[in-house]
Amino acid sequence: MSFTVAIVGRPNVGKSTLFNRLVGRKLALVDDTPGVTRDRRPGEARLVDLKFTIVDTAGLEESGADTLEGRMRAMTEAAIDEADLTLFLVDAKSGVTPLDATFGEILRRKAKPVVVVANKAEARGSDAGFYDAYNLGLGEPCPISAEHGEGMLDLRDAIVAAIGEERAFAHEDDEAETNVDIVIDPAGEADEVEPEYDDTKPLRVAIVGRPNAGKSTLINRFVGYERLLTGPEAGITRDSISVEWEWRERRIKMFDTAGLRRKSRVQEKLEKLSVADALRAIRFAEVVVVVLDSSIPFEKQDLQIADLVVREGRALVIAFNKWDMIEDRQATLAELREKTERLLPQARGVRAVPISGRTGDGLDKLMQSIVDTHKVWNRRISTAKLNRWLEMVTTQHPPPAVSGRRLKLKYMTQIKARPPGFIISCTRPDALPDSYTRYLVNGLRNDFDMPGVPIRISYRKGENPFAPRKKRRIY
Repeated sequence: MSFTVAIVGRPNVGKSTLFNRLVGRKLALVDDTPGVTRDRRPGEARLVDLKFTIVDTAGLEESGADTLEGRMRAMTEAAIDEADLTLFLVDAKSGVTPLDATFGEILRRKAKPVVVVANKAEARGSDAGFYDAYNLGLGEPCPISAEHGEGMLDLRDAIVAAIGEERAFAHEDDEAETNVDIVIDPAGEADEVEPEYDDTKPLRVAIVGRPNAGKSTLINRFVGYERLLTGPEAGITRDSISVEWEWRERRIKMFDTAGLRRKSRVQEKLEKLSVADALRAIRFAEVVVVVLDSSIPFEKQDLQIADLVVREGRALVIAFNKWDMIEDRQATLAELREKTERLLPQARGVRAVPISGRTGDGLDKLMQSIVDTHKVWNRRISTAKLNRWLEMVTTQHPPPAVSGRRLKLKYMTQIKARPPGFIISCTRPDALPDSYTRYLVNGLRNDFDMPGVPIRISYRKGENPFAPRKKRRIY
């Protein structure tokens, strides 16, 4: 079994930079501005021959419990309690501050293994700050440079010494046992017939929307505890944080994202990084839930976010949040569903569910809608059914004639799923109008029960058997 390590320290000492170094990717947002990280971000780290779970945390600050900084500190202390080992980062360039000493005392009271890490040790004049770290009374500090990757071998040895070799290398025995199980499996035929839909595979879901729509509160209600930082302030979430849990014995990986504002209003560098991280989460997800505020739904930005999800080819679900604040619910729901059909024609039939992240109402229906939409997103249709359907729809409404010659749609097949993609062999595909493609897409939605997912149709021109072919040269 692997172990968990939490990175803590005051703001702007390089916690997220070290996190990115250990996981081998730029997952956490990094900026010179103090207090960039706010939520706990887990990741799978590798340090030479060590494998463990690393948790990036918010900077420790002294503040009231009701303030944003106070809630961030509570999240960091929760990460320390859950971790097996704590990496306490100090800035060797600026030395140990009174704030470092205060939080060093907190870590001492926790009575858990701690490794003091003196970051930015490559800077000129950092020796004084490094020796000053001995005054924390938490053992010998480990000098590193998270930015340049210096001192990683020393950090590895310090982690092994703090947690013990038996715990540090326990994962190797687990991997050896797993390999034995795979080798002795005699079946070897499970992959020959792939099922249409496997409800045992993990489901990746992204929660997106405008700022202060209730995305983090919704995920906290799903997992059953305060996993993500929430509050009345808009724009609290910056990183796209993944949270894993189970719903009806199925593993769900849900991504909380930063609020997406209009592009013209996004001016600061940090917000641009947050938006880019949210867009990556949308591309990585399979189903994207767009959270709307029921009291002010279908703002222009809401429609642009939904259109972005469809253009990226993700399965779309609409969640009308803060439903507990609506008085005339029946009339409001009818109005919202009418607007959904009218304002989102590119995702006709999309599932829209009224919910309340604060009280938990409607969350089970929302998860069922997510699973149902995911099934449609993965659906495959046989070629025989498609060609019978193509013959029927072209008979009912033939393609238009161009220059006096009727366009012919000859053959149709599905080339991919996730989202469903089809290709049609026809004469003069460049002359086929977009209106006829929309007719075919709407027909596929209605006749094969494929609501709310993007459908792609492409065309190709069939070869003319009577056209002269180029003679093959023989050398």
